[in-house]
Amino acid sequence: MSDQNAPGPSAAPSGPGSTSGFRPTAVAAVPLATIGESIGVVVPGASGSVPVTGISLNSRAIQPGDLYVALPGATRHGADFVSQALEAGAAAVLTDDAGARLLAFSHDIAVPVLLAGEPRSHVGRLSALIYRSRPEDAPAPALYGVTGTNGKTTTTYFINALLQALGQKTGLIGTIEILAGGAPIPSLLTTPESTDVHALLALMRERGLDAASMEVSSHAISFRRVDGVVFDVAGFTNLTQDHLDLHGSMDEYFQTKAQLFTPGRASRAVVTVDDDWGVKLAGTAAIPVTTLATHAHAGTGSPAAADWTVNRQAPHGLGTDFTLRHRDGTELRIHTGLPGSFNVANAALATVMVLAGGYDAATVQAALDAADPFTVAVPGRMQLVSTAPAAVVDFAHNPDALARALEAVRSPEPGSRVIIVFGATGQRDQGKRPAMGAIAARLADVVIVSDDDPHDEDAAAIRGDVLVGAVEAKEHEGLDCSILEVFPRDAAIRKAVELAGPADTILVAGRGHEIWQEVKGVNLALDDRVELRSALTARGFTVLEDQRIES
Repeated sequence: MSDQNAPGPSAAPSGPGSTSGFRPTAVAAVPLATIGESIGVVVPGASGSVPVTGISLNSRAIQPGDLYVALPGATRHGADFVSQALEAGAAAVLTDDAGARLLAFSHDIAVPVLLAGEPRSHVGRLSALIYRSRPEDAPAPALYGVTGTNGKTTTTYFINALLQALGQKTGLIGTIEILAGGAPIPSLLTTPESTDVHALLALMRERGLDAASMEVSSHAISFRRVDGVVFDVAGFTNLTQDHLDLHGSMDEYFQTKAQLFTPGRASRAVVTVDDDWGVKLAGTAAIPVTTLATHAHAGTGSPAAADWTVNRQAPHGLGTDFTLRHRDGTELRIHTGLPGSFNVANAALATVMVLAGGYDAATVQAALDAADPFTVAVPGRMQLVSTAPAAVVDFAHNPDALARALEAVRSPEPGSRVIIVFGATGQRDQGKRPAMGAIAARLADVVIVSDDDPHDEDAAAIRGDVLVGAVEAKEHEGLDCSILEVFPRDAAIRKAVELAGPADTILVAGRGHEIWQEVKGVNLALDDRVELRSALTARGFTVLEDQRIES
């Protein structure tokens, strides 16, 4: 998180406390002259010998010897925080002309200041240089990057679990947590800033990790958080409506994702071709592509047109057994304990990505048989809290994910109802709100519209947008569902449990693993899993005693 976008004092923890665990313990100093040369800036005189041992965009995360990168922001310029950076031990400053003018007017700078037209464009490359995160002359962990609208988190957890089953020491960077061979580090962003990404990769290399998997969001690509990172294997899940507040259109959203599938960012790719966007990406990617089809799609002609296809699916407990077949006849028998066809797709993608990373099918099959890696608990992703009623917490927060989640939790038992609690995020794509309301009305029996994270928007107005879609769908399509508006969110969860019988299913969707709800700049403690467990227990229902519910 950079200074110009830093939250107020009530925000979730940031600064040194959130990034101190990201760095390797030993970093060989890089002369400032070398840093200047790498970005085309001449560093005069003795300043060239100034040693640099770190880099940060955040003055609160500066450590002695760091290069402080002061960037322009929507409301403040990073140069406004240079005093704090210097007090913390910054060895030099990199900024733009606007930042230099601010420094000239308000500070007596005792360290070298480098000027660049677009400093942000250099941060990834400089981070790689300073931390030696992916050196050409030394081994580094194999990198697996997963992008797409839905399924990124679960797929990275599946890759991580399969690699561990194969005997590898692994790391993970994603929405929920960061694993680098030590204690988990809570994650504040789907993909951290590039300074932290490269520090983490260097830390993984220092700790002798063999491989790492990473979520790569469209924001990460747009905001240059993965600059300087080249993935060994990049994977694509799907593309559905989301983040149009940032991208403007689905085509622009696609083009942003497609940047990951270029030689400067990845060596090879695995692309799921279950939708038109996947078919388009497979046909236009500038790196070698392996295709995966998990169901028939018109764009591929038939599943057999893909390199790998999913077939022979059969229910097994809450999950699914299925076969993954290559066009040459090679087959793998796979099980996932997580419900839903989308988790079949996630497990298949994870398997093919690991195969693309150099493992042979027989070795992977042995690991699948021995360890059941795709039954790993993924916090807040189809996470089961109780079984009677079935109570599930999921991160579904866009139309496609919500529909898939609702379809996945529908019980075949006669008389069983689905009760959903959900809302929509404030200051995000407003067009998806009524669509999500309509989907809930079509696929649930009881729809409880509540608050997600309103941010600085009026919570009632957000609920109103969702309710419009739900009510219109019910009236125009003759749907037999109940629609309620209940807030705050903990009250909505208690209402869902109050209405549920042992044969019903409760789905609490939208927030998943999150433990803070942001309302008007204030972070309120709220964990859907904790609230759901509490409400179920209060009504005398039995909850699952699985410590993994708490992330």
